[in-house]
Amino acid sequence: MSQKQDLGWLNLVPSGWSTGHLRWLTRRFAGGTPNKDDESYWADGTIPWLNSGAVNQFTVTEASAYITDKGFQNSSAKWISEGALVMALAGQGKTKGMVAQLAMATTCNQSMAAIVPGAELDARYLLWWLTSNYQNIRNMAGGDDRDGLNLELLGNIVCPLPPVPQQIAIAKFLDRETGKIDALVEEQRRLIEVLREKRRAVISHAVTKGLDANAKMKPSGVDWLGDVPEHWEVSRLKHVLEAPLQYGANEAAEEDDRDNPRFVRITDIDEQGNLRDETFRSLKPDLAAPYILDDGDVLLARSGATVGKSFLYQHSWGVCCFAGYLIRARPRKTSLLPEFLFASCQSDFYWNHIAGEQIQSTIQNVSAERYGNFWLALPPLVEQREICDYLADQINRFSELTRAAVRAVELLQERRSALISAAVTGAVDIRQLVKVETVAA
Repeated sequence: MSQKQDLGWLNLVPSGWSTGHLRWLTRRFAGGTPNKDDESYWADGTIPWLNSGAVNQFTVTEASAYITDKGFQNSSAKWISEGALVMALAGQGKTKGMVAQLAMATTCNQSMAAIVPGAELDARYLLWWLTSNYQNIRNMAGGDDRDGLNLELLGNIVCPLPPVPQQIAIAKFLDRETGKIDALVEEQRRLIEVLREKRRAVISHAVTKGLDANAKMKPSGVDWLGDVPEHWEVSRLKHVLEAPLQYGANEAAEEDDRDNPRFVRITDIDEQGNLRDETFRSLKPDLAAPYILDDGDVLLARSGATVGKSFLYQHSWGVCCFAGYLIRARPRKTSLLPEFLFASCQSDFYWNHIAGEQIQSTIQNVSAERYGNFWLALPPLVEQREICDYLADQINRFSELTRAAVRAVELLQERRSALISAAVTGAVDIRQLVKVETVAA
């Protein structure tokens, strides 16, 4: 039997449960950071210290750094006992609002809150309750905006309170059941990685060895390329282009003016090579004119985390120009099919070339000149077409299997979230589930 409670995040709790604010159920305090310019506060430190990213561990077993006793004494850092919780009050990306339990005594920075439960509240149960309300907690401080959480906001959080033995039983149940789900998720992620590796291996073999297993081979003259079919040619990319490799436009884009050519940036293209409609930007026609994309153009990312990624322009994108962090390769179609170049840019040999050609500065960078020096194994055009058709079929198969694995991960994660929510709110009676499991065993 359930009774109504005005908890904001929770409408019903079972009879026999009470509720309470964390203000009265826990002790909460923030940490501190010794002056990082003072080496004596950090060098050869022995006191564990956490930064906000430590909450990604869920159960914290490793320190982010170590501070000295002098650093501890001259900062607002405080000891947090083993078993207590820590929550990120601020942080990049998804960090804010994440919570973890300590498997060791430690200190932490000022962007984290220590949460030490009192006698009425089991720490592991509270961990699961706060985890289930991650987005609600972020929303208390403005959702995904930069606003941070604070100790006062955390004190306002209301927690359902079953009897402590039941809290412990719920926590143990969730530890066990989420562990099973996590293992299944990891299996699916390993499958996705295996599919990615096999996909690249199939592409790599097809664009360097061809489809005929009995073809006579010859040395390519390029160490990393090895032998290629006897009737193939080998050429640097720059020698089979209709025009020199071209950098994109370094211009300020217009906001959502769909009458002008679309301004394509690297972030506008998803992993499947499709444009994200919600990121539409454009350039005025006079600025866009030198950078208009044509059928068969291949775009190459030249810097940042996406360096080396390639995309084949598709007519369905409409009239487009391209941004400065992209390089356009326009194949000479009498020698090189655009689809074959695009496939070659997904091979192991291509990525080895990119890894070896990066200029390490503040960001990774591969210049047009360096892209132009990439060696291509070139079959006759008819054979290029056969290879592209074969790869289109193979890639589609890998894509279908990958989509199925990704969907499996999504469903497992949805089940995990629903299970946690149901258990910590009493929507399912853990005691009854345990009884059923015991009888079944």
